[in-house]
Amino acid sequence: MGAINLENATFDAYVVVMRKITIILTALGILFATAATMAITATAQAKGPKSLLRNPGIWGAFSLTEGKGKACYMAGQPKDSKPAGVKRGPIWVLITHRPYKKIKGEVGIYVGYPLKPNSMVSIDVDKKKFKLYAVDDTAWVEDPKVEKKLVSAMRAGKKMVIRGTSKRGTKTTDSYSLKGFTRAHKAINRACKVK
Repeated sequence: MGAINLENATFDAYVVVMRKITIILTALGILFATAATMAITATAQAKGPKSLLRNPGIWGAFSLTEGKGKACYMAGQPKDSKPAGVKRGPIWVLITHRPYKKIKGEVGIYVGYPLKPNSMVSIDVDKKKFKLYAVDDTAWVEDPKVEKKLVSAMRAGKKMVIRGTSKRGTKTTDSYSLKGFTRAHKAINRACKVK
């Protein structure tokens, strides 16, 4: 009789442990299912950029919700890039407002290739010249006052030329029309309530 009681006690302990494991696994399953549902819901609710212009032309204007606030940006691509036939990624000029981060009129140049380290990218807007510092495949304005002058020149200008040098030493020239720049800039200013 002692052996049977020992077997029953061992079996009872086994049942208790298995019930606890089942409860834990069920709870984990519910947690994972809830997390998955929340992720799917968040993804479904996330919206891509909203166009702010009906017929954007050369310069598009967009707004979107990111992180903790609204961002508005405008983007344009060159009408001509030299030298022809050079392998490059996307080439863009972006002007961005992120009021919730106190960022206004940030100019970002995406050249489509890694820039020569410690080099400068030059911008010529109707003979007004600006220098930007290079970071990987982008160029940025260091001084916010100069950035504001650059955007003002773009609004008043007709043509913009951007020159850079790749890590391999290839010199590139990208020419942009500024037709429609002011319209797109006004659209992002309105959307993000920036003066």
